[in-house]
Amino acid sequence: MSRMVARTLLLLALSMQLAVASAETRAWLDRDRIALGETTTLNIETDQAMASSPDYSALMGDFQVSGNTSSRQFEMVNGVVRSRVVFAVALQPRREGLIAIAHVPVGNERIQPLTLTVTASTATPARAGDPVFIESEADAQEPYVQQAVGFTVRLFYAGPISGQLDQAEPDGATLQRIGEDAQYTRQVGNQTYNVLERHFLLIPERSGTLTIPAAHFRGTGAEGFFDDLIGNGGRPLRADSAPRFLRVLQAPADAPQPWLPLRALTLRYLEAPQHARAGEAVTVTVEATVDGATSAQLPPLQMSADNGAQVFAEPAQSDETFSEGRPKVRMVRRFSVVPSSVGTLHIRGPGVAWWDVRAGLRRTASLPDITVSVAPGANGSGVASPPAVDAGASRNAAPNAGIRLPGVQGAVQPWALATVLFATGWLLTLAWGLHRRQAPVGAAKHQPATQTGQSSASLADLKRALDHEDLGRVSDVLCALHTPPAVDLDAVRAELDAPAQIAAVDALQRARWGDGDGVAARAALRDAFKRGPRWRGAAKPVTKEPLPPLYPTG
Repeated sequence: MSRMVARTLLLLALSMQLAVASAETRAWLDRDRIALGETTTLNIETDQAMASSPDYSALMGDFQVSGNTSSRQFEMVNGVVRSRVVFAVALQPRREGLIAIAHVPVGNERIQPLTLTVTASTATPARAGDPVFIESEADAQEPYVQQAVGFTVRLFYAGPISGQLDQAEPDGATLQRIGEDAQYTRQVGNQTYNVLERHFLLIPERSGTLTIPAAHFRGTGAEGFFDDLIGNGGRPLRADSAPRFLRVLQAPADAPQPWLPLRALTLRYLEAPQHARAGEAVTVTVEATVDGATSAQLPPLQMSADNGAQVFAEPAQSDETFSEGRPKVRMVRRFSVVPSSVGTLHIRGPGVAWWDVRAGLRRTASLPDITVSVAPGANGSGVASPPAVDAGASRNAAPNAGIRLPGVQGAVQPWALATVLFATGWLLTLAWGLHRRQAPVGAAKHQPATQTGQSSASLADLKRALDHEDLGRVSDVLCALHTPPAVDLDAVRAELDAPAQIAAVDALQRARWGDGDGVAARAALRDAFKRGPRWRGAAKPVTKEPLPPLYPTG
């Protein structure tokens, strides 16, 4: 009996451990950089079924904690209902600097550490004390043409309001709203205000003075508790910010092209090959971290390789954020490199030239080249080329030095080699003549299949080339699919009868000569030729004539 109880307790303990292990708890701040006197919201989400409210006592020394709320969400995944609880609390820091937020227990877990940056208190706005007012700021007062500028509009209001906040687009620049509005509280003088913060991306289009129109708020606010309660309406409220003026600079004469004004740009390898095999693709992954631009403003990351290797680039993946009042982006791009021969492969690292808007200097972000040793492929492909003959040594060789042949000791004189070749050719000619005299008359009708009805390559060869070999080999296989083999891709294209196959061959041609996407070309070829090529003049299946109508007319 005691053993059964022990087993039951053990199973119960294991199930509790599995439930705890499967629980997911995460925490985040709605703003990780604020000024002293402002608030940020700490959000904690957990799927622990029996989780109680988090214990915020560890934060009391660094923050004033208020506005503790919670909400429960339900979702169904694969027929299983799961619930999540989101806890939210407002934190107002008591000091400046970096403040760590950690050691907050949530049920059986603790949140991961977070860091909040608290700057000095901002200056008191000129209209502080009003029930509602607006302030705006740009992250650069003297930006360059086409520089991405973060523009922020803040609406301060002391009580419940409703209405519309508008910001007009300036003349000579584009203004685009970015992200969601942030809401928090800020102590201004002796009064606490609610703040609605809205972000924009401003891109000047020409140099000179740029005027950003004032932002406007039009709405109503409650007169008092009973007015709001009985729906008696509120007093009208309006607020206008001051217009902003920026001095837009021209692009410098020595600036790199394409013109890319930024605050910072760094590159790094996320994945780089250590070894390779001929005819088999290796992967290189590059990450670019950019401060002061969007992904649409960045040039594509490019890589190249020597020794005839093919480089295929995948579409870039980007993650855009708005931090510290300006746009930032993280871009990742993968490259597939297919070496064509054994030896040493040099993959040239990417480089991006940009203009440092803070220092006013031209800079280049680059990565070192990658050197990889290439071994023969699994099918024996990629045999190294024979070493080149030293022209100087051949000129300095003695006239009677002879020719060295593999497997023959010593040197062979040229006249002796010519005699052997002549005798071999005479014997081959004699054998051919005797064979023709003995061949039956109908033998000409039984020629090899490669000359009468079959090509010298198969669909399996084409699939293998598309999957593992370079575009030059793909071109050779396509030519060999025709009977007789085509001279080049132009001849293949002229013989094809299917529009999709012609378009795929055109895509291959563009990719081979550097004006197209090799990955897309391979995909188009796989789809178009999956059932084999369709040549002009090929026999078409015989179809029976349709039956005559049951009730002829006329």
